[in-house]
Formats: sequence, C-alpha cells, structure tokens
Amino acid sequence: MDFALSDEQQTLQQVLREFLQAKSPEVAVREQMEDPVGFDRALWTQMAQQLGLQSLAIPEEFGGSGFGFVELGIVSEELGRSLAVTPFFASCVMASHLLLALDDQQACSDYLPGLASGESIATVALAEDSGSWQPSSVAATATGADDAWAINGHKSFVLDGAVADLILVAARVEGMVGVFAVDSGARGLAVEPLATMDQTRKQARLTFADTPARLVGSVEAAEPALLKMLDLAAIAVAAEALGGTGMVLDMAVDYAKVREQFGRKIGSFQAIKHKCASMLVELESSRSATYYALWAASVGHDDVPKVACLAKAFCVDAFLYACGENIQIHGGIGFTWEHPAHLYLKRAKNAQLFLGSSDFHRQRLADRIGI
Repeated sequence: MDFALSDEQQTLQQVLREFLQAKSPEVAVREQMEDPVGFDRALWTQMAQQLGLQSLAIPEEFGGSGFGFVELGIVSEELGRSLAVTPFFASCVMASHLLLALDDQQACSDYLPGLASGESIATVALAEDSGSWQPSSVAATATGADDAWAINGHKSFVLDGAVADLILVAARVEGMVGVFAVDSGARGLAVEPLATMDQTRKQARLTFADTPARLVGSVEAAEPALLKMLDLAAIAVAAEALGGTGMVLDMAVDYAKVREQFGRKIGSFQAIKHKCASMLVELESSRSATYYALWAASVGHDDVPKVACLAKAFCVDAFLYACGENIQIHGGIGFTWEHPAHLYLKRAKNAQLFLGSSDFHRQRLADRIGI
C-alpha cells in the first residue's frame, strides 16, 4: 500500500478544506451549537449538490459515486478539522454502511439513493442507557413477522436522532438481534434531544412504544453487519480525530509565533518547542494509523477489525493530548469560552467515549489478536 494520497485525493482534501473554511467558520459552528437539534441545512445541501459528499462511498447502482473508504476518511478528517455541524457521520458513515453490510438489495434500493442525494438523513440507534455499543447489550425488543413488526424500548446517544428521517434500530428478536427501519414520523416514536458536552455533535434519546418497523436483511445477518459497521465507524472517528489534531497543532504553532513573553516570542522557548514537537509526533503517528486503517477498510482487508480498535484508541487519545497541550500553550486565553480551543477539547473527549472508551478498544484489540 501507499500511505501518500493520490493527486485526486489531495485535490478532494484541498477543495473540501477551502469549502469548509468558507461555509463553516467558527462563528457558524457556534451559532449551530445553540440549537440542540440544529445544523446548517444550506451547508448540507451544498455538500450534496456542489461536492457530492453524501454520495461519495455509496455504490453507483444505488445512486452513489462509487468511491472507497479512503475518500470517505478524507471527508471525515476535514469535517473533524472544522467541527462542521452536520449529520454526515450518522447518515453517510454509520447508516449507509450498515445498510450495505446487511446486504438487503431492496432496502438499499429504497433508502440509499435518498441518502446519496442528501434529500434524506439516516442514523443508527444501537446504544441504550447502559452506554454499551455492543449488539449483545441490546435490550429493546421487536415482535412480529414478515412486514409487520413493532419495536418497544429505548435508545440513547443516537447521533442526529432528532433530525433523521430514517432510523435503523437494533432490537432483540427471540435471543438474537435484528436491524429495523423506522420512519421519523412513525406512531409511538418519541424523540428527546440530549444536552451534550460536545455541542457540535447532536444526540437524542428515542423511545419506542409499539412503533411500526421494517426488518432490514435477516436477523441472522444483523449482528455481523452491526459489528462491521462499528469497525468502520471507529476508523472514521480516528480520521475525524486526525483532522482535529492537525487543527489544534496549527493553532498552537500560529499562536507561539506571535505571542511574546519577556520580550521574546514564546515559540523560541524550549518548553514550548518540546510541546509542539510532541504534538507533531502524535499527529504523524495518528496519520499513519488512520491511513492504514482507511486503506484496509477500502480493500476489505482481514486486518480491519484489529486496526479499527488500534486506530480509534490511539488517535482519539492523541487528539485529547494535543488539545490539552494547545490550551497550555495559549495560557489563560485558552481556557476562555471565546477561544475555540475548548471546542476541540470537548470533541476529543466525546470521541474518546463514543463507540466505547479507549480502554475498551485496547482490550478488544488484545482479544482479537489473541493475547
């Protein structure tokens, strides 16, 4: 494999970075943070119509562009760098890839074209109040047969659950777990937006009371599909963390070049140099882990379950470390609400816990490699 991006991938990255700098600056991010369910629908539409981002990794037969997971990772990296408030992760990473993993051709034909065009938003409802993202922890139930199913129970920490048009719900069926499609306006569905530490990543709690649902794929195929989706989502979180780490390093270096103390730029102080050098080492290590994981996911390599755990645990911890160092370099101003440093710190902490903590993923890696 080649760790370097191709010319086309570099162009995608540059175009997307310029687009997000223009369309989702810090002031826009802060405005959308105020609304617990808000995101910039105009930005979402432009992402679909001008750049085709929602369709990027969806197969052409379902209305997509047919690119791979590397390109999706590049988008995730740039979204993580800008903290753009969009339902991209929920809809284009989690829901789209769960539908593909379930291999239900009719469901893919029904749902993926709308997701590819950006006209529809989807999410995955898996975790419950326990906070576990593992299918084995699912307690919500589904009863019925054929096309007549009803779901009872609740789901917590559902990304963009308050704005999704389609919700893919994991529910227990006679000791197994199935995935069910629920429309946002379905009877018996109650949505409660959650107050979150990271206000750039919206979450909701969903309650189901005999809510009509459609079984997607087979019950037997659901748990492997959920585990595959979780691995791909973990890699995308690592890519987002990589983007965030790069941004806070740039932020720290830029400040160190202009801030003066004792008549000298603080960037000339050895302690500041060491902090920036350590952040750079973490950034480049994260880049290697993330790009290998993206490549493995794009070609369906057997290493995906292992590198997903490794990349997620390492990259989000490196992101959190870099955020802390960035605040230290900025000094007093780095602790203020007015400075963006805290926005990245909150995203890093959210990423560390999302889909399971770093300790969970390290243990999972140890289990998967047999130690």
